[in-house]
Amino acid sequence: MLATANRKNLAVRQNRESEENAPGPLGLWLDRGILATLFLFVIAAPNSIAATQTAWLIGLLFWALRLFVWPRPGLHRTPLDYALLGFFILTGISSFLSYEPMISIGKLRAASLFTIVYLFAENVRPAYVLRALTVVLIAACAVNVLYTFGQFTLGRGVKVYEVRSDSPLSAARLVSREKILPMPILGGDTLQEVDGHTLRSINDLVAALDRPASESPAKIKIYRVEWIPVLQVPRGNLLPGATPEEQLGIQRWTHGRDWRATGFYDHWTTYGEALQLIASLGLGLFVALPHKRTKIGALLALAIVGMCGALLLTVMRASWGALLVSTVLIAFLGLSRRALIVVGVCALPLIAAGLFVLHQKRQVGFLDQKDDSIRWRETVQKEGLQLLVSNPRHLLIGVGMDSIKAHWREWGLFENGRIPMGHMHSDYLQIALERGVPTLIAWLVLMYLYARTLWRTRRKVPNDNWIEKGIILGALGGLVGFMLSGVVHYNWGDSEVVMIFYLIMGLSLVVARQFPNRER
Repeated sequence: MLATANRKNLAVRQNRESEENAPGPLGLWLDRGILATLFLFVIAAPNSIAATQTAWLIGLLFWALRLFVWPRPGLHRTPLDYALLGFFILTGISSFLSYEPMISIGKLRAASLFTIVYLFAENVRPAYVLRALTVVLIAACAVNVLYTFGQFTLGRGVKVYEVRSDSPLSAARLVSREKILPMPILGGDTLQEVDGHTLRSINDLVAALDRPASESPAKIKIYRVEWIPVLQVPRGNLLPGATPEEQLGIQRWTHGRDWRATGFYDHWTTYGEALQLIASLGLGLFVALPHKRTKIGALLALAIVGMCGALLLTVMRASWGALLVSTVLIAFLGLSRRALIVVGVCALPLIAAGLFVLHQKRQVGFLDQKDDSIRWRETVQKEGLQLLVSNPRHLLIGVGMDSIKAHWREWGLFENGRIPMGHMHSDYLQIALERGVPTLIAWLVLMYLYARTLWRTRRKVPNDNWIEKGIILGALGGLVGFMLSGVVHYNWGDSEVVMIFYLIMGLSLVVARQFPNRER
């Protein structure tokens, strides 16, 4: 009786304290505003960088204002605080000491994306909010998956066949600052845009070229295997003929379906890496789901299959391998031996399909030395490593973010301009070269601490809390996949991907805070 009375008194005191500490109208509206920006961020992250960054900035503003409104919300320490701050500080030092300080300092906005971690980790408190955000992220990704499949079903652009030598398309040129090269449009090319407008039919192309020759050339964006140049085609040179095909000097045309999936992004690399992270999260949820033969299980499985299919259409070998390793890790940690065998058997047809798509879309094997992209990576990585070790300054503080764009000629990069200018196609080399080896070490320490936090939290979350457990499993698999693909891709330089990575990191830290001492 005494214990019961004490519990009642404790409950009464807690209710009184809760009422006394309840936020006023301004605090309440700011809390609601923060919550709204979190959901907007999650909805936009797989689909729009502009909307995602808008949600991030507004969320930070609301949170900063909320910290000055009584009662101030508590702040929670995380296992990653020192590593995140240290990585950002070292990046800042490198930027101020860069060969091109103004350019590098301008890139600090992208480096400040780490605040996304705290925006979520500090403001997601109730478990139902955490779960809702996770489900909404999967659903939001399903939107671009449906869009991708719709594009491939309907086709996109104008794919031309058997282009004649006297065709106006054969007069196309590639114009750059350094030179003008003849670059005729060939049979099999897919013309995606003309003068910045999407090509929906051959009539749009004819209308654009049927203009006075005195006007500036038409700018036609084409897709040719892995190359997406914008070519200039003189106007006013259509051939005589009764049909658009005759006027353009082509045998026939269709809608193109041989391009690589990009979702709502601009490039397949971005889309592939984003899909790898979110598909890993979905796999983690599905593996943690206690009863898989339910409506929830069916919807999750459908979403995962869709994301895997869209990833297949990106024809991204590194992202395929990353998701495969992530899947193996998640399955190994969360499934029985019998289930592992079933997963392995089901994966074989998917691997075969991937190799077939790779050959059809890119005409190369999985590890093919004839592939220009592999040779390109080997070249730029060799040049980057030589530049890194050529000067102690480069080893200590790097050359500065994006300084390569201003000094590549001086440093003899990209075969002195004979191959397209870009980056080092490796997270590890790019961070070391631009920010210095100490910054690379800080980044690796951050990734290690994150992995350790996920590994420890995995053992603490009860099986009944399957969404929380799935978040940890998916985050761990996604992290391993992210680090693996980062060997041959600079995915850390892709803001869309990094925002999703930080989002999942923030959600994972919420789970780690909810289960600090509980053992399975």
